[in-house]
Amino acid sequence: MSFKAAAVQMCSGVDPVRNAAAMARLVRDAAAQGATYVQTPEMTGMLQRDRAAARAVLAGETDDIIVKTGSELAAELGIYMHVGSTAIALADGKIANRGFLFGPDGRILNRYDKIHMFDVDLDNGESWRESAAYTAGSEARVVSLPFAEMGFAICYDVRFPALFRAQAVAGAEVMTVPAAFTRQTGEAHWEILLRARAIENGVFVIAAAQAGRHEDGRETFGHSMIIDPWGTVLASAGATGEAVIVAEIDPAAVKAAHDKIPNLRNGREFSVEKIAGAVAGGVAA
Repeated sequence: MSFKAAAVQMCSGVDPVRNAAAMARLVRDAAAQGATYVQTPEMTGMLQRDRAAARAVLAGETDDIIVKTGSELAAELGIYMHVGSTAIALADGKIANRGFLFGPDGRILNRYDKIHMFDVDLDNGESWRESAAYTAGSEARVVSLPFAEMGFAICYDVRFPALFRAQAVAGAEVMTVPAAFTRQTGEAHWEILLRARAIENGVFVIAAAQAGRHEDGRETFGHSMIIDPWGTVLASAGATGEAVIVAEIDPAAVKAAHDKIPNLRNGREFSVEKIAGAVAGGVAA
């Protein structure tokens, strides 16, 4: 069963209420274009580098405005609504970078907490320590929907192919990668990583992104994309600002890709042995 999927590109600011309103406007636009699955970016609810200011407006899952709005939109529009992620306050004082999938009745069908924390120092001076504030997830999920088997990831997870392979082996036909990629890393790796995950697993990849200069001063790469199992970019957005991209997803294309290149079936267990190479004064025996 084919379906129409949309990726919503945003430039979220520091106010969750304004971001919820922007999300609602863009999601309604996507549904008006016929999308029955709509995905928003990582940190839809707020991008705020000042952690004290962020904590002051964070809420638990039951009180979060993005969660409430996502549920309401799914029920209002009769769609599968995927909030790529938003920051959720946890009881222990830390935060979850958590995605939500809502069914057409507004119920939560799946939660996914980002597994891999973005702890990096970039050569342009940017330094990020996601693990200082966020609790990493530990569970990958594949959700059976009426139209496809869907796997979940968030942003930095895309650099860990084992996560995607495990979901593909478990039957995922569509992988989701909502993100807030930095401009520097996005220019270098965004498209090639997304296309690689699609090609090596023979799956569709849907990646809604944050885009442009944000209120907190950071800059994200944008270029939301929908990619088919052969690595073809079906739809893409620009580098800055809001956008809605839509593409037809036919799970039969996944089977066709697997029939052509059956690498999921051909994979084998193997061991790795580390052997000493050259040594001082000669070559090891």
